Amino acid sequence: MIDGRLQRGERTRKAVLDAAVGLASVEGLEGLSLARLAQTLGVSKSGLFAHWPDKQALQLAIVEHAQQQWIEQIVEPALRAPAGVRRLLALHELRLAFYASGQLPGGCFFRAVDNEFDDRPGPVHDAIATAIDSWMSLLARLVGKAVELGQLRPGTDPHQLAFEIEALGAVVIVHTHLLQHEQSHEYARRAVLDRLRALATDPSILPEA
Repeated sequence: MIDGRLQRGERTRKAVLDAAVGLASVEGLEGLSLARLAQTLGVSKSGLFAHWPDKQALQLAIVEHAQQQWIEQIVEPALRAPAGVRRLLALHELRLAFYASGQLPGGCFFRAVDNEFDDRPGPVHDAIATAIDSWMSLLARLVGKAVELGQLRPGTDPHQLAFEIEALGAVVIVHTHLLQHEQSHEYARRAVLDRLRALATDPSILPEA
């Protein structure tokens, strides 16, 4: 019976966090409260307090859940691709596919919240910064591995290329949601593919288009 209650509690917690990440992708974190979530999900506010005692605890849990979604749906599948430039491309393509799926109505949780907290020191700022830095570090490591494998030209700067890939992924949110440019995903995919092919020692291991 106790295990059943724990399982139900965990299912409730996950459902709340799934909804919270989706709402925050549109509204940000500051406007999100236990009352707002309770209303959206049709549950009691008091029930949510059993999981998160205050707003900051909820915000930190949402950031952690959003990062875990990113890992499960983008990073882990990409890491199954062959190491080197194909893994880099897979990472970018899976990111764009996640955006295009509509799972998050605002497109990207981290693009919605980074501007809220970039100049506001504190635990939530640190959690967001750590998540984004972890992503950038992964990109740079994968670029470095591609150089080490001889698939990217010697002298390729991992941090520079990681920055370019990140910028081309992030801009899709603005162009898709604000400007309504339907071709943004394809432009972003093609731009990274062209960049990788230009730096690759053997461009034939990458698709031409």
